[in-house]
Amino acid sequence: MCGIVGYVGNKQAAPILLEGLSKLEYRGYDSAGVAVRDGEKAAVVVKTTGRLKNLSEKIDNGKALAGTCGIGHTRWATHGVPSRENAHPHVSGNCTGSGSGEVESLVVGVHNGIIENYQELKAKMERHGYVFYSQTDTEVLIKLVDYYYKKYQGGPIDALAKTIVRVRGSYALAVMFKDHPGKIFAARKDSPMIIGKNDSEVFLASDVPAILNHTRDVYYIGNLEMAELSPKEVSFYNLDGDKVQKEVTTIEWDAEAAEKGGFEHFMMKEIHEQPKVTMDTLKKYIKDDGKKKHIDFSDFGLTKEDIEGFSQIYIAACGSAWHVGMQAQYVMEELTDIPVRVELASEFRYRKNKLNKNALVIVISQSGETADSLAALRLAKENGIKTLSIVNVVGSSIARETDYCMYTVAGPEISVATTKAYSCQLICAFLLAVEMGKVKGLIDDKKYAYYIEELLSIPSKIEACLENKERIQWFASKYSNARDIFFIGRGIDYAICLEGSLKMKEISYIHSEAYAAGELKHGTISLIEDGTLVVGSLTQADLYEKTLSNMMECKSRGAYLMGITTFGKYDVEDSVNFAVYIPKVDEHFVGNLAIIPLQLLGYYISVSRGLDVDKPRNLAKSVTVE
Repeated sequence: MCGIVGYVGNKQAAPILLEGLSKLEYRGYDSAGVAVRDGEKAAVVVKTTGRLKNLSEKIDNGKALAGTCGIGHTRWATHGVPSRENAHPHVSGNCTGSGSGEVESLVVGVHNGIIENYQELKAKMERHGYVFYSQTDTEVLIKLVDYYYKKYQGGPIDALAKTIVRVRGSYALAVMFKDHPGKIFAARKDSPMIIGKNDSEVFLASDVPAILNHTRDVYYIGNLEMAELSPKEVSFYNLDGDKVQKEVTTIEWDAEAAEKGGFEHFMMKEIHEQPKVTMDTLKKYIKDDGKKKHIDFSDFGLTKEDIEGFSQIYIAACGSAWHVGMQAQYVMEELTDIPVRVELASEFRYRKNKLNKNALVIVISQSGETADSLAALRLAKENGIKTLSIVNVVGSSIARETDYCMYTVAGPEISVATTKAYSCQLICAFLLAVEMGKVKGLIDDKKYAYYIEELLSIPSKIEACLENKERIQWFASKYSNARDIFFIGRGIDYAICLEGSLKMKEISYIHSEAYAAGELKHGTISLIEDGTLVVGSLTQADLYEKTLSNMMECKSRGAYLMGITTFGKYDVEDSVNFAVYIPKVDEHFVGNLAIIPLQLLGYYISVSRGLDVDKPRNLAKSVTVE
């Protein structure tokens, strides 16, 4: 949600800020702004509503703003409607906040996250004579920094420390002080923030793609830590004001990985990257000692003894990651004989549930910063339960705080609708299930080798699924005006349908729902009308006939049927109107293949409707607030 960039160096800041913000457009926003300082002159603030191009046109692609130190922001409205008054940056002075030009305010800043006690703090500031021009919690935060800076005169780091101990909520905060030219000060709690550095410049951003054109050496600022950025130097501080040493992390992927590479949309590029990234993830954890292949988790410290001690698994996740958990539940329970419970992280954190002390809590998150998932993780740790994360972003909060971190190797995922990160998360879940089953004595050596070979076959089989895209594009064009679409399946197929339905609704804006096929006659079938599209996933042999019967019930009420099944099940064409075939793979792992046609279907329907596939309305890539 939202995007932050900052720059201190020897170049004109504004063009660099705009470039960085453009790399963060995928995060979702409805207004944008920058603040730039030229030496000791007052900061110049420019804000606009709408797309980033509006801001860029207003400042001539950044050329109109002199200065080598600045901060920028793209806002996704939480407190207050999208407007110039509510757009960032915000200032501590009593100005209108809506226009452009120099501001004499002591503090200028941008913020991601939510300040939960902002009303209480706002009342405090009003008692001290502060006047507010916006409806945002961010303006309250900036004025609070101003208040403590003036009252105690202990400097910017002291003012930030006193501010953040009074604040409840999440924040990634970047501010400039009038009497500290050429410097940016930052603080963080729960919202992502990275700081990059090269020989002569320092960069700040809420995600890696914003700075990859300039450096791949980054620092991860910790929770309740602060930073001081000046040209050529970065210093980190804890709440006591003591300096903290940080190690540089080198980002392995380059800026080209975050570009479209000739595809019309990032989503289509990322769909086509799935064969490579799933193989990269498999190779990270499957080793070959020359005699046999085996799964190796020594990279993140999960041992045979650890696995033997787990008698319960909880999976906490949100959105597509939760759908990964739903599939993992079926596979893990069957292969490991360990009870698995899948919870929406937003529910897990608030349920008064007596947790099994010998459990493993698996937290799945692409960004590693998802607020509800992070809270679920911390709840598990408070209860003394071991935690394991499946995340894509190295050094993210969830990655750092779990006992075991299993990284996916998806690379940067720019489109809001996840595709390749989802597929890599599935691979990790399947690897865990197979290895746990082996350790628990339920999978013998022969079956173990078989499962590994089946997993390694997935990338090439995804390639085969992609060869069918023209047929799906043709079919999608027929249903671009659909009002309702239903996805049905049983078992693993039901979990696949959950993700297929989400892909459809989030990028096409067509109402879609996924149902366990056996539930149709318990109310859902009343929604079926002439021409309603019903998509059935039919990949589980023992459930094939039952699900197909449910689809026929829909057809008899006027539904148009699309069926997804494996090659060889050609009798499906006697029942459905449009059949899509995927290669055969062990049925436990079929989710990596069956999701490809559903990703393509959602994509092509969205394109047919003329929508912004990569940046769907009202959505953000990383949900870092409740």
